[in-house]
Amino acid sequence: MEFFKIRRTIPFMRHALVFNVISAITFVLAVGFLAVKGLHFSIEFTGGTVMEVTHGQAAQPDHIREALDKAGFKDINVLKFGTSQDVLIRLPLKANPDPRIQNEEMQKQSTAAMEVLKAVDPSARLVRTEFVGGQVGKELATDGALALLVVCVGIMIYLAFRFEWRFAVATIIANLHDIVIILGFFALFQWEFSLPVLAAVLAVLGYSVNESVVVFDRVRENFRKMRRASVDEIMDASITGTISRTIITHGSTQMMVLSIFFFGGASLHYFALALTIGILFGIYSSVLVAAPLAKYLGASREDFVKPEKKAEAPAMP
Repeated sequence: MEFFKIRRTIPFMRHALVFNVISAITFVLAVGFLAVKGLHFSIEFTGGTVMEVTHGQAAQPDHIREALDKAGFKDINVLKFGTSQDVLIRLPLKANPDPRIQNEEMQKQSTAAMEVLKAVDPSARLVRTEFVGGQVGKELATDGALALLVVCVGIMIYLAFRFEWRFAVATIIANLHDIVIILGFFALFQWEFSLPVLAAVLAVLGYSVNESVVVFDRVRENFRKMRRASVDEIMDASITGTISRTIITHGSTQMMVLSIFFFGGASLHYFALALTIGILFGIYSSVLVAAPLAKYLGASREDFVKPEKKAEAPAMP
């Protein structure tokens, strides 16, 4: 399906060096932000208290957050949950190496928080309380990093079998570029990095791979059809030929993500934000980063089209 057809091949590879320099600069900046500022992890990773509280009337998260902040609770997260009367309150864990002391601190936190809420709204009632220990948070962070590593290795193996190792390496570098950029944004602005955001990062990884596979499929097809064309001409024709599909795919996906961003509530805000960043940079990397990298790694016609063997002349008696 094509939204529109471009009749003239766009010379993307002519500016490949510029695109790669831009990618390198953004990548280095993102790594710098991660190294200097780090990620602002949610309580799923750091540990803390999760409280579900219901009110007799519509809850006001801003007023609740302000009251808790005045009472000395810092870095709290108050979200509407379920009905308009219910809120979900997340209180970060105070650093303490002893697990027993941590549990006591979390119980004291929830009790003190409910006293504040009762003072603001006497109808406030605690529905449930969950405690996440620091050790559990560390395990989640480790498992999340392991999941990211396993996905990357699986993608490389798949692409190496489907195409050739140069295309696998180019694709995984381009996709990791997207992931690091997303993490760099979250480090720069200190947005909360939670489990939904981790899910969005993994989704972006698979989403970007899909686009790279489509482009490289067209590259393989054009290597076989355009016998006299150079590698640059093959890459340009392949990217130009898939632009219409790229716009349809990314445009429709972004419309869905924007609906989550504006109407999904605070609990899905950063999930949609991470997806938006990943989709925008995924277009750039799968089209303007992966293809030049494959060329620099030595991709050629011989990777897809095997030279024909000339029949040997029969030996003279």
